[in-house]
Amino acid sequence: MDRIRLLTGNSNIELAKKISNHLQVELTESKVSRFSDGEVEVEIKENVRGRNVFIIQSTSSPANEHLMELLIMIDACKRSSAAEIIAVIPYYGYARQDRKVASRAPITAKLVADLLTAAGATRVMSVDLHAGQIQGFFNIPVDHLYAAPVFLEDMKTRFKNENIVIVSPDAGGVERARAYSKRLDCPIAIVDKRRPQPNVSEVMNLIGDVDGKTAILLDDIVDTAGSLTKAATAVMEKGAKEVYAYAVHGVLSGDAFSKIGSSPIKDITVTDTIAMRKESENFKKIRYLTVSKLLGEAIRRIHYGDSVSSLFV
Repeated sequence: MDRIRLLTGNSNIELAKKISNHLQVELTESKVSRFSDGEVEVEIKENVRGRNVFIIQSTSSPANEHLMELLIMIDACKRSSAAEIIAVIPYYGYARQDRKVASRAPITAKLVADLLTAAGATRVMSVDLHAGQIQGFFNIPVDHLYAAPVFLEDMKTRFKNENIVIVSPDAGGVERARAYSKRLDCPIAIVDKRRPQPNVSEVMNLIGDVDGKTAILLDDIVDTAGSLTKAATAVMEKGAKEVYAYAVHGVLSGDAFSKIGSSPIKDITVTDTIAMRKESENFKKIRYLTVSKLLGEAIRRIHYGDSVSSLFV
C-alpha cells in the first residue's frame, strides 16, 4: 500500500481517520483552509506523483464549500501528476436533484458529475446514491456501494428474536425494503404518501400488516425527518408494537431533532457518511454506525485492481 495516498477535506475527517486505520495507511499531510476573503486554499505537503490518490470528502452541509474543497483538491492532485484520482464521496450532495421536476429546472446532480470530471477525477466512489441512474451522469467509472451489509449485521443482532417488518416510508424505497426483507426473512409494508411541496409530506395510507410487529422504517436519507416521523405515526396507529428507523445519510437539517424527539420512533440509526452533528452528542434517539471498513475495503480492492462486486449485497 506504499503507492496509495489518502486525502481528506473538512467534511469527513473522523471517517477518513477510521479508513486510514483500517488500511494501516497514514493520511497524507495536507492543508485545506480559507483565505481572508473566504476562498478555499489547498496545499498538499507530500509527494503524490505517480500515486493512486483517494480523496475522502462528502459534499454535505455546507454543500457548496465542501464541493469546492473537493474540486480544488482534485485539481491540486492532477497538477501534481497523480496517477489516479479517486473521489470518495460517501454522501453525494445534490443527488436529489437528479431529474427535471418542473419547467426550467436544473439537473444539478449531473452538473456536479461534470464538475468532478472536469476537475480531473478519474473515478468516483459513493454510498447509497439517491438514484442509481446518477452513475450514468459520469463518463468515468463509478463504484456505487451500499450500507446494507452494515445495517443488516446490526439488525440481525438487535432484532434476533423479534417479529419484525421492514417498512418503506414511500413507494420509491420499495426495492430497498424488499432487498432487506429477503435477507432478514420478514415481510414488508409500504407507506403511501403525497408530497405537496419539498420537505413536506402527508401520509395517506399503509399497505401491509404491521399489527403486533416491531416495525423498522428504512430510508436512504433523513433530512428534516418529516417523512420518517409521519410514517412512524401511521405505523403505530396501525397497531405496530414498536417502531425503529434506519437511514444511510443523516442530513438532519431544520427541526429534525425536535421532530424525532417527539415522534414514536424508539431510535434512528444512521451511518457516518455525514459527520456527526453536535446536536447528536446528547440526543438519545440517534445511533451512528461506521462505513469505514466498507469504504476501506473498496479502496484497497480498487488500488490492487481486485473485484469490488463482492461488497454489494
